[in-house]
Amino acid sequence: MAKLITRLEQRLGVRLINRTTRRLALTAEGEIYLDRVREILGAIELAESEITSARASPRGHLRVHTFPVIADHELAPALPDFLARYPHIIFDFMVTNRSVDLIGENVDVSLRMGPLQDSGLVSRKIVDLTRVVCASPSYLARHGWPAEPADLARHACLILSRNPRSASWPFRVNGKLIRIDVKGPVSADSAGMLLQLAIGGAGILRLSEHVVARSIHEGLLQPLLQDAHDPEVYPLYALLPPGRHQTPKVRVFIDFLIERLGSAPWRMGVKTRP
Repeated sequence: MAKLITRLEQRLGVRLINRTTRRLALTAEGEIYLDRVREILGAIELAESEITSARASPRGHLRVHTFPVIADHELAPALPDFLARYPHIIFDFMVTNRSVDLIGENVDVSLRMGPLQDSGLVSRKIVDLTRVVCASPSYLARHGWPAEPADLARHACLILSRNPRSASWPFRVNGKLIRIDVKGPVSADSAGMLLQLAIGGAGILRLSEHVVARSIHEGLLQPLLQDAHDPEVYPLYALLPPGRHQTPKVRVFIDFLIERLGSAPWRMGVKTRP
């Protein structure tokens, strides 16, 4: 101990303790140093206590970026359950179709669909999604059912314009992957808008299963060409800046999404045409 104190005094350039053969006494500088060290150790103890408490009951501000289709159809219905489970977490959602700079915009979690670029960010897969081709009963009553993929060329199709090759829909015919070029009266970068147009009978739609499942269950839409359609499985990821995936609030949020979406009713499949 004496060697450690001597080494510290040499580094600081002052005497911290007056030593005699009978006793040790703090110098004025030593008393100041001791008081400051006690404050620092107390702050460290408090920080560790707060972190330990956060593990038991995660808390804090969580900034989440997501696309409108995920916000409307998944996060909004699920969030009340999460808030009831973790009442000390406060959300700030950025709901936009644009990509965001997680570091520059101080985003904790960004939900992204499809293949990821090598960006140095941390990723966790939430769930695999598929797409469904469907139309409303009123549209099918007026224009008939497409019996095979090639029939789509004469139908009005609604196109999600922000996706690559969005007007070229994949199918498997005789074991081979083919693509059918489709066209129609409306293209839009809003899945919600196209969903409402399809329900209204404006055309045939191809969207993610979680977007159309409720409408199919309620009889507002009918899935088409299920035996031939290639659903193009694509993942939903959570992207995080390095280090933030370790924080309790982020960890429990992502675990909740995996739990909720992994067992969502729309993953149980949809009924085919009778």
